[in-house]
Amino acid sequence: MSRSKITSDSIDSTVATAASVNSVVTRSSSEPSSPSTGDLWFDTSNNVMNTYNGSTWDQLSNKFTASGGTKTTAGGYTYHTFISSGTFVADSTGIVDYIIIAGGGGGAASSANGCAGGGGAGGMIVETGTTLNQGSYSIVVGGGASGLTASSSGQTAANGSNSSFNGLTALGGGGGGSGDNRAGANGGSGGGGQGGSVSYATGTSGQGNRGGNGGNSGDPWTGGGGGKGDVGGNGNANGGGGNGGAGYTWLDGVTRAGGGGGGTQSGYTAGSGGTGGGGSGAVSGNGGNGSAYTGGGGGGNGKSSSPGGSGGSGVVIIRYAT
Repeated sequence: MSRSKITSDSIDSTVATAASVNSVVTRSSSEPSSPSTGDLWFDTSNNVMNTYNGSTWDQLSNKFTASGGTKTTAGGYTYHTFISSGTFVADSTGIVDYIIIAGGGGGAASSANGCAGGGGAGGMIVETGTTLNQGSYSIVVGGGASGLTASSSGQTAANGSNSSFNGLTALGGGGGGSGDNRAGANGGSGGGGQGGSVSYATGTSGQGNRGGNGGNSGDPWTGGGGGKGDVGGNGNANGGGGNGGAGYTWLDGVTRAGGGGGGTQSGYTAGSGGTGGGGSGAVSGNGGNGSAYTGGGGGGNGKSSSPGGSGGSGVVIIRYAT
């Protein structure tokens, strides 16, 4: 009885023929175009088998595992959350999604002329389908900036601190401006200003948006800080403080990186904090703090001897299919 020699090519051909009834098998170094649910792709650059679930490729062979940060599982994914600086260790090569969020900018304060702008959200970098090789990756998580005190009126609040991972750096949110036509600071997202003659503060492309403008020196309306999802609102004579720019909702369903609202004085309405952790502006009182681990900007104070809100601390989150 004769026997056929079994080779790797014949195995590949047999597997492909058997799978072709319901799926397509592809061997290549890059993702196949226009896949269908159930298709198989052997990634020759990383030597791993993947299956298409209808929206993304799930790794089947050489299952990716890692350590570092706080590790949780949900919805078929493993998440590593870093709320402080640390190290992410990949045990093998795999495909990950991640976000890097810097600290939010501080809200401004004013006790003399006018009121104070809200801080910009920390810059937010969003990456999907990134291949990480086996090894250790340093992570830096930036803190939020403190809000200005009333004694610092007429200055611009501090920017938040940067966060970084995998060679990318998210920039801290810009601080809000206060009194005497003081602009907000540029940053991941720009801080809100207090002054119609001053240009708004800019955000960083791909990370956030600009802050809003305020009124002229001594006016009770101020700009809100920018957010990842939208620009900061401008102050206006009929309302008061501008709202903080909206944040961004990531793959885990959580919204982060909202801008701080602009402060105002009695008789007007302060700006609300942007969705995603932005602190609210105040009416003759303390600006609201940005939420921790969101990079939210701090809210501006009202016309009083009260401080602006502090920016929220940043976070780095990495996820991969479980």
